[in-house]
Amino acid sequence: MAGQPNYDVMEVPGGVPVFMWRRGVTIEDPAIEQLKNLATLPFIHHHVAAMPDTHWGMGSTVGSVFGTLGAVIPAAVGVDIGCGMIAARTELTVADLTKDPNTLAAIRKEIERRIPMGRTNNGAEGDRGAWHNIPDGIKQIWEESFQIDYEAITEADPQSSARNHARHLGTLGTGNHFIEIQRDQSDRIWIMLHSGSRGPGNKIGSYFTELAKRQMESYFIKLREPDLAYFPHGVPEYARYIRALKWAQRFAFINRQLMLEAVRNALAAVLSTRINLTEEINTHHNYAQFEHHLGKDVLLTRKGAISAKTGEMGIIPGSMGAKSYIVRGLGNPLSFNSCSHGAGRAMSRNEAKKRFTVEDHVKATDGVECRKDADVIDETPMAYKSIDAVIEAEKDLVEVVHTMKQLICCKG
Repeated sequence: MAGQPNYDVMEVPGGVPVFMWRRGVTIEDPAIEQLKNLATLPFIHHHVAAMPDTHWGMGSTVGSVFGTLGAVIPAAVGVDIGCGMIAARTELTVADLTKDPNTLAAIRKEIERRIPMGRTNNGAEGDRGAWHNIPDGIKQIWEESFQIDYEAITEADPQSSARNHARHLGTLGTGNHFIEIQRDQSDRIWIMLHSGSRGPGNKIGSYFTELAKRQMESYFIKLREPDLAYFPHGVPEYARYIRALKWAQRFAFINRQLMLEAVRNALAAVLSTRINLTEEINTHHNYAQFEHHLGKDVLLTRKGAISAKTGEMGIIPGSMGAKSYIVRGLGNPLSFNSCSHGAGRAMSRNEAKKRFTVEDHVKATDGVECRKDADVIDETPMAYKSIDAVIEAEKDLVEVVHTMKQLICCKG
């Protein structure tokens, strides 16, 4: 493993320690309190690991990694189950996209035409975030790969068993989800995008989180943080949630693949050439799966973190206008073979909207073909931590392979 230990240890009375990769970055007090609450649960294995992009999150701390023995916490994965990144290198160079000054805008327009993005409002006016007329190919994938299992998973929850979730397959969403065309250090063009399990994942996550809370009440278990409600192994809900979790993670994985193909086709249409892809990476950063760590088989939860086993390739994106990185894992056992999933928020969305103006955002995204209006101020680069500081803080977790910079950024 390259480098020297780069973490601090926070001892938690009555709980396991928290190992924090935070040197050169700030983890705010509310996130520290969330980490302490997590560390006191009796089934946490060995310690909790906090990545350098750690910040407060709904349910549990974004940037936290931990193993559980005989229990699962639905809110620790969250409602965007399987949210993650996909990236692939093309054979294009920067020159192919900049010969004509109108090309970047044309590509962005074509991507936004082919992929629904933005908020979803059940087909109502202004609903841009899902298909109005589901393409036959999307409908076929949903029916053959997802529909039957989804109906079985959600049969106990009428609110989750909506039949229109095919509308979400191959769509981006909103918030910090994005589609980008990036250049690497060799001026090669990459496609990179960030999305998850969309509507069905949200339904699954919300349903099981509330169900876990009700079970805690029925067991007379009072937690420091109610959102950390869990299912113990052996109760029927544990197995039901694990099945639903795997379904949503598969949906998210394929959702990203479908959008990658749509972006490839958008590039081909604008440039009138075939687009070949290499070095494809598709990775979750909100998920749980069974792994072996520090002598035990555990259910490892990564909430805002990616797997970084020795030699494993990963994606660490920056914010709009900032650099992004393709990295190779160093397999640090103390981070549970994990690293950060991005820059991490430096402030809340409301605080960003109060603090920054459209003019600030325009300046920060200079040179990037992207939205520059008031509705994306909460995603402006200044609302996030320095991606370079995050990478430096985890130099014993990953090594940089490619350094990237956006040319185009599409957001819903």
